[in-house]
Amino acid sequence: MSSFQPYIQVQSMRLLAILLSSALIVPAQQQPGVPASPSSAQPPASSGAVTKMDLSISDGSAPWAGSGAWMRRVFKAADTRVTVEGPVRLKDYVIDGKLTLSLKNYLDLVIANNTDIAVQRLSIEVQKNAIQRAFAVFDPTLISTFNATRASTPATNALQGAAVVSNLTQPFTLRYQQTLPTSTQVSSQVSWTKLSTNDTYALFNPSYTNTWQMGFTQPLLRGRGSYVTKLPITIARATRHQQGFTIEDQILRLLVTAENAYWDVISSRENLKVNNEALKLAVAALERTNREIELGATSELERFQPEQNAATARINVSRTQFQLQQFEDALRRQIGADLDPDVRTLPVVLTEDVTKTPDQVAYDKAKLLETALSARPDLKVQRLGLDINDLSIKNALNGLRPIFNLTGSYQSYGRGGPGYTRSIPPAFVPGGPGDAWDMLFGFNYNTFAFGLTLNLPLRDSTAAANLADAAVNKRLTALRERALQQQIRQEVLNAITNVESSREAVKLAQIAVDYARKRADADQKRYDLGVINIFFLLSSQNDLTTAESNLVNQNVLYKRNVLTMQQRLGTLLQDRGLIIQ
Repeated sequence: MSSFQPYIQVQSMRLLAILLSSALIVPAQQQPGVPASPSSAQPPASSGAVTKMDLSISDGSAPWAGSGAWMRRVFKAADTRVTVEGPVRLKDYVIDGKLTLSLKNYLDLVIANNTDIAVQRLSIEVQKNAIQRAFAVFDPTLISTFNATRASTPATNALQGAAVVSNLTQPFTLRYQQTLPTSTQVSSQVSWTKLSTNDTYALFNPSYTNTWQMGFTQPLLRGRGSYVTKLPITIARATRHQQGFTIEDQILRLLVTAENAYWDVISSRENLKVNNEALKLAVAALERTNREIELGATSELERFQPEQNAATARINVSRTQFQLQQFEDALRRQIGADLDPDVRTLPVVLTEDVTKTPDQVAYDKAKLLETALSARPDLKVQRLGLDINDLSIKNALNGLRPIFNLTGSYQSYGRGGPGYTRSIPPAFVPGGPGDAWDMLFGFNYNTFAFGLTLNLPLRDSTAAANLADAAVNKRLTALRERALQQQIRQEVLNAITNVESSREAVKLAQIAVDYARKRADADQKRYDLGVINIFFLLSSQNDLTTAESNLVNQNVLYKRNVLTMQQRLGTLLQDRGLIIQ
């Protein structure tokens, strides 16, 4: 029975070594940098303002050491140049030498080419990299050291085997360590040491000493369990989700700015038409007055009012033309047309009908408020903030626990090398490094160790303050959420009121135009009959111009107020049929 004990011991040691070695290379349950639920959404097939850079430095993946990607990233000279692609799809809307855009086409180009939107879309990559960084806790590490030390010391007793003892020590260590998803820290270390000496009493010269040590540390209180270990990853993912809503809110604001640029051009263009018609009327009145003066039908004093009126009309036309030019330049910037030399100088034709009668929709304020509270991305940011605060509180509570760890290790020992026996006469015994390795993996010389470590702070002010901060942050987030809900309610109600008000203002402006036109026609006939002088005719024409300009402004204001309401409700993307990927 006793003859089987060494065999059973050796097999047990081999089985333990295999189990511990396999535990060391168990990968984390989630590969670094890969989201738990990968999105199937694809980037747009065509998009402008795309930035391209050397993949070896812009790729967020973490390659394994020694792989081709790792070699290129570490040893290849990095090319830090950035190439920004030009705007796309602009020439698709060039018709007869003009850039012709409906509102939907214009917004599609804004999504594809607007640089500010591209900045927002690219900024989400920082949060994706934060998730990658959070997985670093599971990254395995390989540590290797080698030293060579020559030491000569005088002998202090006769048993040292030489008057001056000279030793050459060459230790080599290779250590592998990793944290597993279960929060267990495992390690494996191989040590190889060569010792050459002039000591005549040395049993092996040179001597080779090998050790293989495997161990683990398992937290039992602070940091125990996969939930706590993966808590930074969970927080990083929640923060990335939160940042996605923040970017969506920013894009909504940018789209509002972009669409307002569209309405600026239309408003200025319609006002230019009105001013041109006013100029025609003013010039016609001036010419008629000049003819009447030439025929002696009226006094020379009647010339000044028509001349002033015509000069004012020309000033209004010139001012509106320059304003239109500025608005068109702003519109070109929104769609990236200013970056394309073939498109930047083309005339812009906007096909949206600003004179369309506003929709007579009865708004259900309670329902719209409910929609806003569920769809607004900025409110979603605050709600996710509460979840992140919960995670921070749990992390702070974990920091209050004492450090109580279970540790265990196993070590196998081997020794070998050429030497001499102490027989008479002494006999040379051949050997080398292989003897040490054979002894090491023979598992005949073993060391087992288990232990418990307790680190109990009698008073932990830092951990207590961290927990208090986490609690205060959640209370602040709750108050910010409520304040934002109140703000959203006020914004939605104001937006609805503005839409309804501007809708009524359009009706009144249309009525004012009808009456002003009838009055101008009537005054023209009265002037032709000689009932009134030129002053009353010019006054009615000026009133008509003012009424028509006011109608244009009210129509555009209605469009702007509808746009603002959709943004306040958080439904702008859906209402415009836009998808941000």
